[in-house]
Amino acid sequence: MSPKGRKIILSILAVVIVVGGSIGAWLYRQSQLYLSTDDAYVDGQQIVVAAPASGQLQGWTGQVGNTFQQGSTVGQVVTRTGDASSSVPVPIPANATIVQNDAVNGEFVAVGTPLAYAYNMNDLWVTANIKEKLVHTVAVGDPVDITVDAYPHLVLHGKVVRIGLATANTFALLPTESTNANFTKVQQVVPVKIALYGYQGLGLVPGLSVEVRIHKHA
Repeated sequence: MSPKGRKIILSILAVVIVVGGSIGAWLYRQSQLYLSTDDAYVDGQQIVVAAPASGQLQGWTGQVGNTFQQGSTVGQVVTRTGDASSSVPVPIPANATIVQNDAVNGEFVAVGTPLAYAYNMNDLWVTANIKEKLVHTVAVGDPVDITVDAYPHLVLHGKVVRIGLATANTFALLPTESTNANFTKVQQVVPVKIALYGYQGLGLVPGLSVEVRIHKHA
């Protein structure tokens, strides 16, 4: 190889090393300043609208998308004892919008039967599942940058308001546990609640996937 060719190759290698080193330093700096995860989603308090008595459901207005104020009546359950009948109102326990309707007007329902599910769309937050080995780097009050998959070019902001006191698997229907010698260790995650700011009017709904970047506390 000619001296000129060797010089070109050495120059290219030098550029690659410098660029690679700069990228590595930047990534290391980012890992020191932020904790990022895409194991996160828009969350809220699920409200169950249940039948207050056994009887026939009448005047049902719990269609998906309908919004109610706390204490509003969504329908009535008409009960009958002999020749006498009475009407028991079906109330909404909190301000909420119906997201799932499982009831049909005129059907017979049993007391406690879930008729619909609702959320308060003005009180949503983000739940992020943080790996157990990293949760110690998160503190209540840490600011958070939030990107919703449905709006990839929009960055929302929030802050950590609560760190779970149990792993997400603890309350799973089928928790991970081993009762034999063939144990495989599974990394656990801790749910972290993040207040969500400035989302009103965007049409966010519970369950949407998000990516969070938590600014680590000093």
